[in-house]
Amino acid sequence: MPHLTIEYSGNLDTQVDFARLCRTVHKAVLGTGLFELGAVRVRTIQSRDYAIADLLPENGFIDMSFRIGRGRSEAEKKATGEAIFKAVSDELSQLFATPHFALSLEIREIDPELSWKKNAIHPRLRASNG
Repeated sequence: MPHLTIEYSGNLDTQVDFARLCRTVHKAVLGTGLFELGAVRVRTIQSRDYAIADLLPENGFIDMSFRIGRGRSEAEKKATGEAIFKAVSDELSQLFATPHFALSLEIREIDPELSWKKNAIHPRLRASNG
């Protein structure tokens, strides 16, 4: 159940290829070896309205929220976060060349007792790998 949501300020639409960024994050998540292909989800949510720091219109942000199921060690979670953050930081290096960009990532564990899922993708992918 690794779901990564990339929330971003709308002023980044012309500066970031978000489809490519989603694929970069997807690759980083799978590269950890900790998550099953059929469970990985990466998506974006644009914030049309926002107020950042000193309110300069050039200010932009990307806030990533990575929701995962329980069962990974603290070291595995930390290594995963570091891999994702590095991949995104590298891809967005041009934004860090300006004094107007903020990037953040938080990993959250989902309580299995309070999470419901139904996935028709898993059986298809498991059958093709079996």
